[in-house]
Amino acid sequence: MNRRPTITDVARAAGVSVATVSKAINDRDGVSAATHAHVLKVVAELGYESSLVATSMRRGRTNVIGVLVAEFEPFALQLLQGVSTALQGTPYDVLAYAGTVSAGDHLGWERRSLSRLGGTLIDGAILVTPTTTPAHSSVPIVAVDPHTGPDGPATVAVQNIDGARAATEHLISLGHRRIGHLRGRTDLESAQQREEGYRQALEAAGIRADPALIIDGGYRAASATAGAHALLTLPDPPTAVFAANDLTAIEMIRVAAERGLTTPRDLSVVGFDDVPQAASSVPQLTTVRQPLIEMGESAVRVLLSMLEGGEPEHVRMPAELVVRSSTAVAPT
Repeated sequence: MNRRPTITDVARAAGVSVATVSKAINDRDGVSAATHAHVLKVVAELGYESSLVATSMRRGRTNVIGVLVAEFEPFALQLLQGVSTALQGTPYDVLAYAGTVSAGDHLGWERRSLSRLGGTLIDGAILVTPTTTPAHSSVPIVAVDPHTGPDGPATVAVQNIDGARAATEHLISLGHRRIGHLRGRTDLESAQQREEGYRQALEAAGIRADPALIIDGGYRAASATAGAHALLTLPDPPTAVFAANDLTAIEMIRVAAERGLTTPRDLSVVGFDDVPQAASSVPQLTTVRQPLIEMGESAVRVLLSMLEGGEPEHVRMPAELVVRSSTAVAPT
């Protein structure tokens, strides 16, 4: 059979009516256990799949959880692994959907993605780093690391201020006093909190925060290049840099090497996230670990609870400093 099998093909092969096949695959009454098992065996042999949309309209459920991301970058992929792990052994499948990979204006990608999928293809959604959390949705939503903070009904995020403070305190403990900050997007809550943690650590150590050492870097390597060069061309450049995420920290190291500086001998660098590239970079990156897989698992737990009528939750998970080889005692 070269074409896609239909429910009629299943009925013919099983020797039963189309109505019986429909009852069997939708777990409705009126079919004996033996017939039910026989029909499902034929379904598997033929590779028949009923329409997800049609099934959801009949049942009111699709048994599919949507993971909606802007793009498939390292942060999102780690979270997706946690979501997939948490859904094992449940009745739910996972649908991963990227909302900004096509051409055009991506403002409000979350709303567009939800309008396309919600109610017909997915029972609930996990939004990864949404720029906004829609106030109204046809399905329950859990936002992971939302850009505007805990303004939605349910969120999962890390303790950004504590993590950034730990990163900066680590550099201070190594004798650094000229510590730069390659900050993330200033319109995002996570970036603001990480800058706040950096400032708190400096203040506690009696170090004045020098505005010249705080440079925009965004959350992408390409957006961090100019900021990295700007820090290193200052008349009195930093001996250490805390970057708002790992991708910009790794770019900081690359730019330093391009300018003839060695990390960590000439410049110590700390990142944030602990994506897989952090451990494989040269040198290996000291960073603040977000428990990304666990955050994905927690988002599933909250969402499944909401689907069963439970209350939304705001989950805050700890951040952990991971010391590797990109930091060292300040040069004398």
